[in-house]
Amino acid sequence: MVLVLALALASSMALAQDRETLDRRLQSVGTLIESSSASRQIDTSGVAAARERRDTARLIHREAGVLLLANALPQAARLLDQAAREMMEGVRLARPEQVAGEKNRRDFDARMDSARALLVAQQRITAEKQAGAEAQEATRRIEHQLAQAAALAAQGRQAEAKAMVDRAYLTARVSIETLRRGDTLVRSLHFATPREEFEYEVDRNDTHRMLIQVVLADRKDGVMTPAMQGFVDRAALLRAEAEAQARGGDHAAAIRTLEDSTRDLVRAIRAGGLYIPG
Repeated sequence: MVLVLALALASSMALAQDRETLDRRLQSVGTLIESSSASRQIDTSGVAAARERRDTARLIHREAGVLLLANALPQAARLLDQAAREMMEGVRLARPEQVAGEKNRRDFDARMDSARALLVAQQRITAEKQAGAEAQEATRRIEHQLAQAAALAAQGRQAEAKAMVDRAYLTARVSIETLRRGDTLVRSLHFATPREEFEYEVDRNDTHRMLIQVVLADRKDGVMTPAMQGFVDRAALLRAEAEAQARGGDHAAAIRTLEDSTRDLVRAIRAGGLYIPG
């Protein structure tokens, strides 16, 4: 009996030590992503693929934090390692490139890797939350888009391949954010102030605005339908209103207004023929 208690105590102490180590690791990887010299290098490089790697690292880092709070220590450790690798790959891509063709290939490969990483996360979250048909349909679309992108790249059709993998990447990112939306665990972990949450909502809104451009690029005429245009115009007005509320210090109201703006962007994207959850 004494031996059993001793073993249990030792296991508990090891778990606490592992948790403390991972807490520190979570903080250090967060610093690497957000405020390190590596992060500044990515900011100043102007290399889109490097910024995208950092965006992926941010999402993976958030997922690691959620798992850590749930005491899923091995899974959290793996995601923290993955987030660090994504970030360092972003730093590598931020260095000056020699040949335009080689740079385009690396950019495509980086975006493809990031999109695949997000797809894995999207599939895991869909299963965890036992999400319905909408999330499962998003998974199928992302898988199909990635397969198309790879086929186009193999044929040397780089511009079309890039457009397709862009679509997969943004669809996966929006799907993850939608699935995690309303998760009080994530909010309590990452949003220390209303201003911080507002900045997160700005990022979500920007992502949906980028996805509008991807939808238009896939249309033969590249023109919004009247239904799309109406939603986009209303979203723009709400975005301007939210920014004005934030400048006035009312971040709580600004968050609600910006959420309304993003919902209209979701409606516009769907009206353009791309189904996303939300």
